[in-house]
Amino acid sequence: MIISDRTKRLLLPVMLLMLTAVQAVAQDDKVSFTAQAPDAVVVGDRFRISYKINTNNAKEFRAPDMKSLSVLTGPSTSTQSRTLFVNGKSSHEVTITYTYMVVATEEGTVDLDGATILVKGDQYTSNKLSIRVLPQDQTGQGSSSGAQQSTQGRSGSQPQAQAAQGNELFMVATVDKTTLYEQEAVLLTYKVYVSPDVNLRNLSNKMPDIKNCHVQEVDLPREKQLQLEHYNGRNYYAVVWNQYVLFPQHSGEIEIPAIDFEAIVAERVTSNDIFDIFNGGHMVESRQTVRSRKINLNVKPLPQGKTDAFYGGVGDFSLSSTISSTDVTANDAVTIRVILSGTGNLKLIKTPEFKFPQDFDIYDPKVENKYSLKNGRQTGNKIFEYLVIPRHAGEYTIPALEFQYFDPKSETYKTLRTDEYTLNVARGQGSDSQTSISYVNKEDLKFVGQDVRFHSTPLTLKSIDSQFYGSALFYLCLALPLIILIVVVVISRKRIAEGANMAKVRTKKASSVATRRLKSAGKLMKAGRKNEFYDEMMRALSGYMGDKLAIPTAELSKDRIGQELRDRKVADELVRQVIGLMDDCEYARYAPGDDTGRMDHLYEQAVEVIGKIENSVK
Repeated sequence: MIISDRTKRLLLPVMLLMLTAVQAVAQDDKVSFTAQAPDAVVVGDRFRISYKINTNNAKEFRAPDMKSLSVLTGPSTSTQSRTLFVNGKSSHEVTITYTYMVVATEEGTVDLDGATILVKGDQYTSNKLSIRVLPQDQTGQGSSSGAQQSTQGRSGSQPQAQAAQGNELFMVATVDKTTLYEQEAVLLTYKVYVSPDVNLRNLSNKMPDIKNCHVQEVDLPREKQLQLEHYNGRNYYAVVWNQYVLFPQHSGEIEIPAIDFEAIVAERVTSNDIFDIFNGGHMVESRQTVRSRKINLNVKPLPQGKTDAFYGGVGDFSLSSTISSTDVTANDAVTIRVILSGTGNLKLIKTPEFKFPQDFDIYDPKVENKYSLKNGRQTGNKIFEYLVIPRHAGEYTIPALEFQYFDPKSETYKTLRTDEYTLNVARGQGSDSQTSISYVNKEDLKFVGQDVRFHSTPLTLKSIDSQFYGSALFYLCLALPLIILIVVVVISRKRIAEGANMAKVRTKKASSVATRRLKSAGKLMKAGRKNEFYDEMMRALSGYMGDKLAIPTAELSKDRIGQELRDRKVADELVRQVIGLMDDCEYARYAPGDDTGRMDHLYEQAVEVIGKIENSVK
């Protein structure tokens, strides 16, 4: 059948109308009904409350009780429709908006229930709203211009701004506690307050340098959304700019220093230019410094009551464990998995020690960290995996692992225990209890006539005078083993005498061992491997001090190092430099900031300190 051009022109609008109807029906399958309003407003200011639904088949819209809000106008209805063509496919969108213009009459919080609407006989309910109503400025200044912009919060800029002066732009530093225990977490917050008349374009700062604290920065959204807030009798736009979780490492008073924030503020300037006259002027940016106040923390030492099961944990924790198998054969690997869960200084807790049977082969435990910062606290899991290999058959008992921690809420020590395991080890192939000896069967040895063949060699006779026996060379060779034996004994005695004084051996090798480790740390620094760099630096420094000062590994600590250096008449300034360098290496690993510059500085300082110690301690 042939369709004429006129028929085609008539059918085309009909087909488009049918397509739109089908798409509208499909859109009704995913109905979205939402309410929108500002988070905070000021008493007496007008603002909008909007309800949006994405279908044109809606009817019987019912708004909730507006309570203390005074309705000026509404609901006014608007419809928005658009058709999109993407990759050859079309989509039709319809949005109906019901808008109320209201004014807040009372200070407080207004909670509005969801609105209702019918779509093809089905009732839909929007989300609820919670609006904070702030009092007016005590200065008596109107805030209507600010309220009009508070509908969805405020981002970086705002028109009709003026320069920030006095209390128009400032930073407030707060902590959630000022008195706490050593290793207990404290949340440090920097919050910026901006007057509605100030146009803040940008704000930047360096991380505060807090001594004797392990610092972790809280991840906050990059896009800052300023919200209206009442502070000291005035209304400001405010937002949390930075947050840090601090873990004090020593008791006593710790100072959080004041820091400077570099602010870029735009102000409107009017000149005699004709365009400025009509446009109301132009914006000029200026830099201003905003300084926070310093804060002092009173850090209390942990009370008495620690046991050998205390590994530095402060917070609230739970402990669980699993074992890969309790029935194995000799030389089979067994894995015990211990999970420490909770909230506290998880990152700083040392690895607990299991007491395994003596004839087990024990490997270094594997530690896996699965924690994050939530609500200003370090929360999650720390997993320890212990790998052991039993070498002999028998029944073994693996005692429960004890973990003691300090609970700052109850101010008491608490002890957690894992399960006790009984390990049944059966004999396995290749174990020490089995010895196999292989013999050759006599029947395997056979003689064949051709197995043994005679072989003759030519005979050469020499004169007695030319014999080796009795010659000078003969006696020299006879005495040579005795000479070698004497030399070996002398050298061995000397080495044994030197080896008996292990402190002297360690002292001689201290510098060379430290140099090798520093070279390894330098390679890690160039590769940008931050964590491995700081680990190698700590091993180089602690290992060098232990070797140089002949301190056993079990007794190696910063206090012991400082005491040994003072006993050897090392200058107090150099002692403080050594201890400070070890502290910086320990804390810099977890501190955010310019890692490259910090690593370079610590590396050069370590080389300098080791050189000074070499000159001071002989």
